[in-house]
Amino acid sequence: MATHEPRVGLTANEAALRLKRDGFNELPTLDRRGYLRIIAEVLRQPMFALLLGGGVVYLLLGNRLEALLLLLFASLSVTITIAQESRSERVLEALRNLASPRALVMRGGHRVLIAGSEVVCGDMLVISEGDRVAADATLVSAQDLLVDESLLTGESLPVQKSAAQTTAGVAGASTLSGSGDDDVLNVFAGTLVTRGSGIALVDATGGRTQMGLIGHALRSIETEQPRLQLQLHSLVRAFATVGVTAGGLAVLLFGLLRGSWLEAMLSGIALGMSLLPEEFPVVMAVFMAMGAWRISQARVLTRRAAAIETLGATTVLCTDKTGTLTENRMTVTSLVGTEGRWDRTTGGPLPPDVLNTLEVARLACAREPTDPMDVAVHELATKQSTAATPLLSERELIRAYGLSADLPVMTNIYADEGAPSATAYAKGAIEAITTLCRLPGADVARIRAAVDVLARDGMRVLGVAQAPLTGTDAKLAPPESPHSLLFKYVGLIGFADPLRANVPGAVAECRTAGIRVVMITGDYPATARAIAAQAGIDATE
Repeated sequence: MATHEPRVGLTANEAALRLKRDGFNELPTLDRRGYLRIIAEVLRQPMFALLLGGGVVYLLLGNRLEALLLLLFASLSVTITIAQESRSERVLEALRNLASPRALVMRGGHRVLIAGSEVVCGDMLVISEGDRVAADATLVSAQDLLVDESLLTGESLPVQKSAAQTTAGVAGASTLSGSGDDDVLNVFAGTLVTRGSGIALVDATGGRTQMGLIGHALRSIETEQPRLQLQLHSLVRAFATVGVTAGGLAVLLFGLLRGSWLEAMLSGIALGMSLLPEEFPVVMAVFMAMGAWRISQARVLTRRAAAIETLGATTVLCTDKTGTLTENRMTVTSLVGTEGRWDRTTGGPLPPDVLNTLEVARLACAREPTDPMDVAVHELATKQSTAATPLLSERELIRAYGLSADLPVMTNIYADEGAPSATAYAKGAIEAITTLCRLPGADVARIRAAVDVLARDGMRVLGVAQAPLTGTDAKLAPPESPHSLLFKYVGLIGFADPLRANVPGAVAECRTAGIRVVMITGDYPATARAIAAQAGIDATE
């Protein structure tokens, strides 16, 4: 097996050999349906076959008007269906090509931008803010790295990532090791980097990625015919049996009594065809094709016209919460200070202690926020700011401490205006904030009770604290870790992922149509119930 230095990457020859061995880094897809395949699938449907067969029989019997009408309806329906499904296939293929990301990799010690489909196992993948990860990989290095994995997990909050330890092996080979949750050490294909940067060793591409495994599972799903179509087929088969039986008896009796077997055959066929309900397939074929066309006017693709039938028979609709019912973006919903509380629903001015909580939280965020919660804090702080509130650009940032596995707190140290001292501002998990503040048990219990109240309203809650750095060397020698600072508890800040404005109306419309809506989520029960109540979905255990 070829080897490479951790920051050098593969050579061009090694990458070419691995690309030939493993194939392109592409997700497994169903075989593209061409015109001939679509035509074959449409004509194999019993209702279309019955229309065409009936038209041919009428033509043989000499009834050209009936034959032309049946063939016209059949051709019209087949043409509309083929045109609609072919259009959907072209659009889906274009979307698939558009979604293929580009990747920055190390090749022979140089950073090279290549197509995401050309990434191979063993590549050193360079990722930074805004990049779509091209393959599953293990992190070699990471700097304040946050990754949005909602595409895989449905979780709206980005996940903090840390690097595995890199150990040089024999002949320059590298092995990766780490402790804790392996997901923290790995990045996955299709996920989005929201903050920071890193270098990762690719260990799975194409169908071997987590996204690819999902694709393989989807390919194993067997498509069933819609219930209405099955009922129609049963009805047609029953009438066909009656028609064949009646036609056979007519042929036998006509031939025995009249002696003309040719006329008996023609009379038997005419009797059998008159008993076949060819109008049902005509109506079904035309309505399904026209339904697909009407839905396409609303910019909804219908890959198979039979799906319209299933949609019309839906009685239960299961939906995800994050990004489907909600906007997949965080909003500051509540602020709790040492004495007062502010809620977005009630509005009004912020009490001084609550305004201080918001200001400390803003100073604990990144200057240029990308994390959804940081963005939410900045937006609210901008709306509530006054002329006396200093701008972040006017402050001197001495040091920033990112989130870590042992301390899930984000801390910034800013120099105090007109003084040699500085102040540290922190926000993060409640447990970590109370630990940094070294609070007694009674105060911790009081804060936890306040957190529980916010959590029951479906909020994600963070604590806020600050600590003074005194002395003439405070600006020159900030501590290596926030643990050594004496923090003072300031307050709580509650976030919520707001419901989409059109969701309650859509849920009410589904209920009017006899469709029961079920929300499926991995959130805490309190959060799920709060969102369900806002959406108008009945809460059930």
